[in-house]
Amino acid sequence: MSDREKIRLVIAEDQTVIRKALSALLALEEDIDVVATAADGEQAVAAALTYAPDVILMDLKMPRMDGVAATRAILAKAPQTRVVMLTTFDADELVFEAISAGASGYLLKEAEESEILAAIRGAASGEPRLSPSIASKILAEFRRVKTYVKPAASPGVEDEEPLTDREKDVLAHVAAGKGNREIAKEMGLAEGTVKNHVSTILAKLHLRSRTELAIRALSER
Repeated sequence: MSDREKIRLVIAEDQTVIRKALSALLALEEDIDVVATAADGEQAVAAALTYAPDVILMDLKMPRMDGVAATRAILAKAPQTRVVMLTTFDADELVFEAISAGASGYLLKEAEESEILAAIRGAASGEPRLSPSIASKILAEFRRVKTYVKPAASPGVEDEEPLTDREKDVLAHVAAGKGNREIAKEMGLAEGTVKNHVSTILAKLHLRSRTELAIRALSER
C-alpha cells in the first residue's frame, strides 16, 4: 500500500503513556500512517495545519486548548479533516459540545482496538461512528436536558416526508453506529444503495449530517 493510499492520522492526547501507546499500536496498521502526535489542543491545531491529516484522534480534556475548541479551530481552516473524539468520562458534557463542533466519531478510551480502528477508518471514508456506549450516553443526556430540538423547516419548505420501510431499516442501523459497508452486508444491499438511502433520509428529515441523523433516531426511541 502506497503512502498516498494510507489514512494520515494525528493523535492528540495529553497523557504521554497513552499517546505513545496509541501511536505505536495504530502505526502497525498497514492502512494507517501516524504523521504526528500532539500533547495539547494548540499542538493539535498546528499539526492539522502542517500535516493535513485525514483523521485526528482527539482527546477531549487537554491543557491550553481542549478537544472541542481544537476541533472547531481545525474544521474552520481545514473542513476536510475528520475528528474522532476520545473521552474517559461517562457523562462528559464536552461530548455533546463536540457534536456541534463537527466531530465525526465518539469513543470512550476503554473502547476495544477494533472499535478505535473502525472509527478511524469510518471517519476517513466519510462514515461517522457512534460507539454503542457513547450513543446511549448521548441519548440519556438529550432526554434529560431536552436539548435536541427538531429542526424547523425553512419558509417555503414542506414538512418532513415519511420514510419508507427500507429507509427506516437503514436509519435503525445508522443509529446503531454502523457504517455503509456493514449495513449493506446485513441488509443484502449494494453499498452504493445504502449510501443513496442515507442521502435520501437526510433530505427528507432536513438534517445536515449522519451524526445528526443518528442522534435524531436515538432521541425518538
